[in-house]
Parts: sequence; C-alpha cells; structure tokens
Amino acid sequence: MLTNKTILITGGTGSFGNVFVPMTLAKFNPKRIIVVSRDEMKQWDMALKYQDEPRIKFVIGDVRDKGRMAQVMQGVDHVVHAAATKIVPTAEYNPGECIKTNINGAMNVIDACREAGVTSTVALSTDKASNPINLYGATKLASDKLFSASNPPDGQNGSRFSVVRYGNVMGSRGSVIPFFLSLQKTDQLPITDVEMTRFMISLEDGVELVWHALRDMKGGEIYVKKIPSMKVVDIAKTIAPKAKYSIIGIRPGEKLHEQMIGLEDAPHTYEYDGYFKILPAINGWSKDPKRIADGKKVPDFFSYTSDNNSDWMSREVLAKWIDLNYVDSRDT
Repeated sequence: MLTNKTILITGGTGSFGNVFVPMTLAKFNPKRIIVVSRDEMKQWDMALKYQDEPRIKFVIGDVRDKGRMAQVMQGVDHVVHAAATKIVPTAEYNPGECIKTNINGAMNVIDACREAGVTSTVALSTDKASNPINLYGATKLASDKLFSASNPPDGQNGSRFSVVRYGNVMGSRGSVIPFFLSLQKTDQLPITDVEMTRFMISLEDGVELVWHALRDMKGGEIYVKKIPSMKVVDIAKTIAPKAKYSIIGIRPGEKLHEQMIGLEDAPHTYEYDGYFKILPAINGWSKDPKRIADGKKVPDFFSYTSDNNSDWMSREVLAKWIDLNYVDSRDT
C-alpha cells in the first residue's frame, strides 16, 4: 500500500508523527516520508534520530499557509493530516488561533492535495468532534465535514479524503498520563470529577487505524476504532496510589464523558471487526455498497460513549503499559 510511495505528514513532529514515522518505515519501506511542521526545534530533535535515514525529509511549513502547502505537496502520493491546535483550554481562550489552524488549515491541506493530485489523505480527528461542546471539538467537526465533503463524485477521478477518530491517546504530549506522572511525587493529584471517563488508545493503535483507512477508504468515511474506556480517577490511582486527590471541577469546554458516535450518526454507521465506520449522509454515500462492504448496520439510537462502553481497561493493564513506556515512572 505505502511501499515505494511518498507520504507527507503535517504536524509530523508531534507525538503521533514520532510513532507513525518509524512504524511506517519498518512496515512498508516507503520511498520517502516528508515531515512537515512549524516547530524548528522539534524538527531538529527528531532529525537527529534520522540523520542516517535518507528516506526522511524535514520541511518547515504551517498548514495556515496555503502557498506553502501547495509547494510541499508536489510529488506526494498520500497525506496524513495530524497538525492541529488540540488543548481544550488553549482553544477556549484563543479561539481565533484554533480556527485558523483547525479549519482554515484543513481547507488549505485539501486544496493543496487536490491541486497536486495526491491519491489519498487521512485526517486525524477526536472524540471531541462528536456533539462538541468546546471550540476544539467544534473546529474538528468542521474539519471532518470539510474532508468528507471534498471527495469527487462517484465515478470521477481525483484526490480522496477520509477521517480517523479516536479518544485519549495514551502518553501523547498534554494528555492525562504524562500530566499525572509529572505530579506523582506530590501529595495531591487534581481530579476534575470522580465519575469522569475517557476512551484510551495507544499511539501504535492510532497509526494502524490510519493505515487501515488508507487501505480501505473510498472517500468520506470516518473510521472509529473500538477501544476501551477508563475512569480518570483510576488512571490517577494506577500512577500514584499513595497520593490524595483534590476535586477541582470540570474545566471550561470539558465533558464528563466523551462520545465518538452520537445518536444522530447511527443511521449512517456500520460495524466491523475492531472498528466502526460513519459514512457521509451527503450524495447517498451512506448507502453506497462499496463503502459499506461487509459492514453491519448499527441499531437505531446507537451511540458510542466512554461511559456506555462494553470494554474497560483495568488498572493492571494500564500499569503494564506505563512500565513498558515510562521506565521507573510510577510511584509504587
């Protein structure tokens, strides 16, 4: 699928890109991976790891800059769009900046891909885009709609676009696990609400979902991986079992429970082994046999939320994951 192909990843120096690049190099032997980001120091640090790897190219660029996106897309076969303003409070207090990156940036990437004749593009999304209550989620919902609607009419050639949606990425920068680890030696950890739940996914599983989307997509689909949930308070107890917990309340824009598929999505959602697929309601694509393939229609009034999940991650499983990924990190 990606063997001997040129792949470009926006926001490629982030947590996702740092896992996507080595996994993709190892599995597919691509012709080239172009890592695009606007942070020169992150590029410098990442480039040191690949100084003897001729298949990697680092390019400074911002998805807000349409002209630059048009330049870097030349000769690219596949794009993974990972660049985003992601921290919920940051977006709440800086709404214009979030919109410029997450919506205007999405349009720039789409236009550049079309003009350059990129074969397929997968955009990374979030559970916060389903029935959003914060600006970050709202901008990612808008981005999802842009990518879904930008596909050519059936029977016509052109760039194809789809979306992958998942929850809390374990260990990613700014997420709850490294945050709690940084505070584990204090006598208190801040907990927003004892009932709060989150979906849990590893970066490796996120990469594999992107690969699957690139392989399976016809255009316009939103892929939702089946992943376990966990209470935030149980994450804290796993990381720092001796700590006390202070309840600080839900921050601006936060939900008590996250949602990846809402009731309104159910009429267009199909279930597969290991994932769901939300098909676009436009153009009759949600009834397209090629997009449905061997999928099973979900029941009416179906929803997929972090509190109604049938799959829950145990503290023991999380502890093993932390031990593998953070050496001598837990306060046991």
